[in-house]
Order: sequence, then structure tokens, then C-alpha cells
Amino acid sequence: MRRIGLIGGTSWESSAHYYRALNEGVRDRLGGLHSADLVLRSLEFDEIAGLQAAGAWEDLGVRYASEARLLRDAGAQLIGIAANTMHLVADEVAAASGLPVVHIVDASGAVLRRLEVRRVGLIGTAYTMESDLYPARLERLGIEVLVPDAEDRAMIHRVIYEELTQGIVEDSSRKAHLGVIDRLVDRGAQAVLLGCTEHTMLLGSEDGPVPLLDTTAIHVAALLDAALDEGSAA
Repeated sequence: MRRIGLIGGTSWESSAHYYRALNEGVRDRLGGLHSADLVLRSLEFDEIAGLQAAGAWEDLGVRYASEARLLRDAGAQLIGIAANTMHLVADEVAAASGLPVVHIVDASGAVLRRLEVRRVGLIGTAYTMESDLYPARLERLGIEVLVPDAEDRAMIHRVIYEELTQGIVEDSSRKAHLGVIDRLVDRGAQAVLLGCTEHTMLLGSEDGPVPLLDTTAIHVAALLDAALDEGSAA
């Protein structure tokens, strides 16, 4: 088993899901008393969120590069960034550590290709929805990415930062998200990526009229494949 280095804390709510899912995944694959060999750097989210809001992505890249080196020095052999948005600095993490980064978008793209999805909806933070993080990598696979309109994007972003990252799960927010998903489906989405690692708290895979793909679960599976040499890190 290769040691996984995980950069988490953004938020700790989703990082807790990662930790449990990685350990459950190793147990299920190997049986017995097996558990995940991993090291975790859990960052102080208020600091990271402040830099995100200020648009200080260069500073965030420097910070994450430093964390990646700490994980490497702790024996990590591959790295996972336990957040969709912070994959915006994945290149800096890979360069600083010299380790393979298992990329959440590439893992999601592989699932979409298996499902033969050519047009996918994407919900997540405003930073994720309004950047080229997903489109740039998925368009290489012939997959078009649809994002909600400005009003819906603002609602989703607010729910993530004011509710989900603080452990608050409201039924009204769930219903509002399902309305957004319906509108994406009306525009031709064949599936919808739950492109925030906290979305696993709010929505299930079968809650919508099309498959809702949990990027947290997808990323965990890819990390396990890489750690157990059952796949390749991207």
C-alpha cells in the first residue's frame, strides 16, 4: 500500500468523510484489520476561505506547495487534495512535492466517459463553477460542462460556505439545489457533478432526474486505486 498524503481542512466536514471513506475502502478491498496508510494536513479553513475571497490564488498556491512538501517529508507517496476548489492549485502541489496528485477532475472524467455522458451539469463553489477547472480538462474528453445561472450559483456558494462547511444541512437548501439540477437537466445535462466535497452531506446519487455524481466518492475511489496500485495517479 502506498502512503496517501491528504491536504484537508477545507472544510474539515468533508475531510472527515474522506478519512472514513478511505479507511472503509481499504477494509472493503483488503478485508480483515486493514486500514488506510495516510498522513493528513488539516488546514485552518477560515484562513483559506479569506484568501479565496480575496482572490489570492498565488498565495494559496504557495501555501499548498508548502503543505505538499510537509506531506512528502512525512513519507507520502501520492497526494490527494480533499476539496474541489483547491484543485485550482494542483499544479503547484505536484511541482513542489514531486509526487503524483490524484486529480478529482480526471477521476470524474473517467467516470463520465464510462457512463458515456457528453453533457454534464456542474454545481460547486463559485470558484469552481466560474473557473476553467472542470471545463479545461473535461472538454479534452469531448464532454461539455454546463453551470447554473448567476442567481443559482450565488445560492449554491452561500449554502456551501454558510451551511455545509459548518455542518448545517437544511431541507430547504436541498430542495433549492434540486431545482437547480432540474434546470440543468432542462438544458441537456445527462448527469450532474456534485462538484463540492461537502455536497455529499446534502444530496444522494439518486436524488435527481439524472445521475448525481458524488465527486468525493469518485475521488476516494481513485485515491484507493492509486494507493493499492489498482489504477494510476493523474
